[in-house]
This record gives sequence, structure tokens and C-alpha cells, in this order.
Amino acid sequence: MGTLSFPGAPPPGTDLIALEDLADPGSRGFDFGEGRELFQMFVVRRGERLEGWLNRCPHAGHPMDFPPDQFFSLDRTRLRCASHGAEFDFDSGACVAGPCLGRSLLPVPVILEDGVVKIGTEDGA
Repeated sequence: MGTLSFPGAPPPGTDLIALEDLADPGSRGFDFGEGRELFQMFVVRRGERLEGWLNRCPHAGHPMDFPPDQFFSLDRTRLRCASHGAEFDFDSGACVAGPCLGRSLLPVPVILEDGVVKIGTEDGA
């Protein structure tokens, strides 16, 4: 199994959340570690689709959610950084509005196994 190349990232196969506990559409943030090894990510669900992203705004470098677990734009059609309103495409993570055009969220692989969302591997294995 390939490991994630982010400092402080949990190992592949780490349980995140039961699918039934993640609203549709819905999002949830997760923190692992602390200090310099703090790894923050979030998972977004839309129907059968699950996406994982590093919880770091590519414009400002801080977490995107305020209040916690709120990653959607007001109309719920995009992901949004609460700090300055940048909006990101659900599927690609590309910034489509705001001060970080041309940048993207960093993907964190996730898988669904036996009804549980888990950390995946960078190679998809």
C-alpha cells in the first residue's frame, strides 16, 4: 500500500466516518496529530461520490471551514473557503472564483469499504 506524502497523515486504511453519518450532500473535517505534524483534511459527499481534500486554502494556507465542517458555498454547488470566499470545483478542486484562480485544493485519497470512509492510497491500491 502506498502512503500519503503529507506530514502527519494517517496511514492508508484509517477509518474516517461511517457513510451513514455523512449527510448527502455533506462534508466533514478531520484532524490528525498536532503542531508541525498536524494533518487536516475533509471529505465531501455528493450522492455516491466521495472526495477527500487537504483542509488548506491554496491562497492563505489556513483551514477552509468556519464554522467547523462547513465547506460548501452558500448555494451548495461548490466548495468554499470561509475566510475570503474562494470557490472550488467539487470534482477537480480547481479554484473557479476568488483570489486563488489557477490554483487547486490538494486531493487526499479516500475509499469506501464496508460502509466506512477510509484514507486511501496515492496509488489507488
